[in-house]
Amino acid sequence: MIYRRMISRVVFAALVLLSSLHASASDGNAEAWQALQDGRAVLILRHALAPGTGDPGNFDLNDCSTQRNLNETGREQARAWKPFLAEHGIEEARVFTSQWCRCRDTATEMDVGEVTEWPSLNSFFQGRGDGATQTRQTIALVNELAAGLPVVMVSHQVNITRLAGVYPSSNEGVILALPLSEDPTVLARVAPGR
Repeated sequence: MIYRRMISRVVFAALVLLSSLHASASDGNAEAWQALQDGRAVLILRHALAPGTGDPGNFDLNDCSTQRNLNETGREQARAWKPFLAEHGIEEARVFTSQWCRCRDTATEMDVGEVTEWPSLNSFFQGRGDGATQTRQTIALVNELAAGLPVVMVSHQVNITRLAGVYPSSNEGVILALPLSEDPTVLARVAPGR
């Protein structure tokens, strides 16, 4: 009887361990997630769903009412990152964001750490910035970060495409190996619900 209870406990513990390992490996990106946890990679994601393209002609960086913003689906998508990251061993992160409201709102709704604005992550779509300069600045800022919590950046499609050569969907992220360069190694493309 005691032997059976011991066997049951061992089997139960093994099943719990396997199920937790399955969560991080089930998407086939276990190595990328581990690199992110270990500080050998960063995650950059496109803001959650903000219907439309570009921004209105009266765009004002300091006035969200003049920008394309997250809808309720976008807010739900952004909130989905917290449990998704937790499933992959990331409970807290250093979060850097574009100053656009849709990016700041995505970063805030994720609720995984203090949000810091990085102007280099701002969109340069429709000539609003300088893609080459901003990409170099982002690379330098990331590579200068001290060791610490995992790094998550929230930006725009054009920024991610310029940096990583990937055209992300709304709310899709890319895990990039460190150190960053102008031709970074893409370790995985990830998003909650995929």
